[in-house]
Amino acid sequence: MPAAIQKFGGSSLATPEKIRQVAEVVARSHSAERGSVVVVSARGEETDVLLSAAAELGAAPPPRELDQLLATGENAAAALLAVALHDRGLPAVSLTGPQAGIRVSGTHGAGMISAIDTSRLRAELGRGRIVVVSGFQGGDGRGEVITLGRGGSDTTAVALAAVLGARACEIHTDVPGIYTADPRVVPEARVLPTVDAAVMAEMAFAGARVMHSRAVELAASNDLDVVVRGTFSAEPGTTILGRSADMLETQGPVTAVAHDMNIAMALTRSDHARDGLAADILTELARSAVPIDLLSFGAPDGPGFRMGFALPGSRLPAAREALDRISARLGCATEVDEKVGKVSLVGVGLLNRPDCTARLLAVLARLGTTASWVSSTNLRVSVIIPLDRVPDAVNALHQEFGLGRDDLEAQTLVTA
Repeated sequence: MPAAIQKFGGSSLATPEKIRQVAEVVARSHSAERGSVVVVSARGEETDVLLSAAAELGAAPPPRELDQLLATGENAAAALLAVALHDRGLPAVSLTGPQAGIRVSGTHGAGMISAIDTSRLRAELGRGRIVVVSGFQGGDGRGEVITLGRGGSDTTAVALAAVLGARACEIHTDVPGIYTADPRVVPEARVLPTVDAAVMAEMAFAGARVMHSRAVELAASNDLDVVVRGTFSAEPGTTILGRSADMLETQGPVTAVAHDMNIAMALTRSDHARDGLAADILTELARSAVPIDLLSFGAPDGPGFRMGFALPGSRLPAAREALDRISARLGCATEVDEKVGKVSLVGVGLLNRPDCTARLLAVLARLGTTASWVSSTNLRVSVIIPLDRVPDAVNALHQEFGLGRDDLEAQTLVTA
């Protein structure tokens, strides 16, 4: 029987008492016959503390040294949880990402898991030990530690579940599941019992921070269900379905409203357009592992070249370096606006429902807000608006599309 795979977020491990409680959660679900693998994030705000310490010592810390530094947060959390399990009489061993056989390729701070050698994991499980693995990291085969980017512990857990043959992976966090919107912004938001993996991946990329988008994509490609639930809650949480859920055409097309207040919009201009210029710019960004969104390019108002795109705030320093290289090599000028936010409707079949985009823009108009950028796919409609208008827009859209608890009860009464 495949091992049980659980992941615990940093807020669940923030204090010694919480670590003891997590050990109790692991103990309740542990089965000696199948074994348990537990993936952990750094405790509490430890990652931010380490980043701040590095910033105090250098304006631009080398990415390699940042990876060396940040990996210690997960390593400490793993060792402390293993100590707590031992104290409960449960044999446990903590392993760093490289010790667990996780091979990572790519750049520091944005690595991708390329392979996992499970021999050490299986040997420890065979000895009856609970294996506690440091998330968010792996080795490149040359003795270097490479991290996966913020939220990468989710990806670690899903990857381990896939290679160990598990049917599901449990993500334990400080919220009881996946909400229709951020409950800190929309108090009426409700927990979704199930979410299709494709929809969840869009929600994560659009700003929903409960799950890492790459982890959802990896789960879907391996036909793996992911259960997101509160660490200390008895509620069932949300199941992200690795297989597409059955959908009805009459079902509401919008599943959730997501937002991201940590982005920037870049506009690159050149007086001279030429074939391949857009590809050259995107290639340079890709080399720096900078994902982009809401891409559009052309020159609708005259000669020359213009390309706009959204950048994640977490990769903005790397993006600026890449854009500087682009400017020097290709003769382009780039403006970056950080005073913006992204608001998205996420669902299914949105290209066949242009009324959803129309309603979104009408809601913004009623709020006195104009979108500076609009992009739509079958799963997501996103707009860029001023940063200070994001909370009002999220609340108004959540109400407009009937996603709250009261709206759900009314819909149920009508259906019945």
